[in-house]
Amino acid sequence: MKINRSILGLALLVTATPALAGPGDMSVATFLSKVDGLKTKGMMAMFSGDIKVLKAEGMAAGQAYKQRLAAERAQGRPSSCPPKGSTINSNQLIAHLNTYAPAARPATSMKTAFADYFIKTWPCR
Repeated sequence: MKINRSILGLALLVTATPALAGPGDMSVATFLSKVDGLKTKGMMAMFSGDIKVLKAEGMAAGQAYKQRLAAERAQGRPSSCPPKGSTINSNQLIAHLNTYAPAARPATSMKTAFADYFIKTWPCR
């Protein structure tokens, strides 16, 4: 009986953990999994709640990097130098996310991936 309680407790912890994560903290693996799920739905994907979830993740990750970059600039050491008004479209972001090794995707947050994209795309010279 003790084993069953432990397994149940572990299962509840594992299923509750994603709900505890903040916006932008979704893993690259989860993000790409949701993208793939939407692709299989075709036109019906427009009615999926995952579109809002993915958009919120992308926006939160972008905002987190914008704040990080402002702090870095204030210290005189920006991690990237994007032109003013730079944006990323969803195809660029997904292509970048697919560059991560499958083994690294579960441990890489969207915040980290977004920052990596800007650092790679617009390095300071």
